[in-house]
Amino acid sequence: MIMTIVGTDGKHRCFGGQAGKEFYGEYHDREWGVPVHDDRLLFENLILEGAQAGLSWETVLRKRDGYRTAFHDFDIGRCAAMGDAELDALREEPAIIRNRLKIHSVRKNALVFLEMQREFGSFDAWLWDHLDGSPPVNRPLHFSDMATTSPISDAISRTLKKRGMSFVGSTIIYAYMQAIGMTDDHLADCWKA
Repeated sequence: MIMTIVGTDGKHRCFGGQAGKEFYGEYHDREWGVPVHDDRLLFENLILEGAQAGLSWETVLRKRDGYRTAFHDFDIGRCAAMGDAELDALREEPAIIRNRLKIHSVRKNALVFLEMQREFGSFDAWLWDHLDGSPPVNRPLHFSDMATTSPISDAISRTLKKRGMSFVGSTIIYAYMQAIGMTDDHLADCWKA
């Protein structure tokens, strides 16, 4: 039984690749589940996952370039230094999700991210230290069988919230872990499995 989506190129994927969603298939093939260790990319993914709250990942992915422009290519220091007026002006920017709390969370999260870089040498070092060796590999049969949280996402979420970050609940963090390769959840019949 096929559990994945068959793209226009004939590949079986967890998501994306069908007509009109080839860009989504490219994201699946090249980025989703690939381990990320660059702090700027980790910050970008964290912000985008938070922006997704209540929306689809496809919606956020379509706006990723707008986010990169609005938030200085996710330069953490520049995001931390953004003033209220600059952030409030982004509520008029159609290239991003214009939710005030999500927009202001970028600065808030950047400030905490910088603190953690100073404390641990890098956010990457702190984050990946949550794993015992390699990322866990799961092979759910259906997308609906995929986990939405884990003890690790619970622990990361708790710490980030305690330090003052927003939009970092356990479900968001688990999706983040999937995106940055901290867990491998490709479906059993996906070509990437």
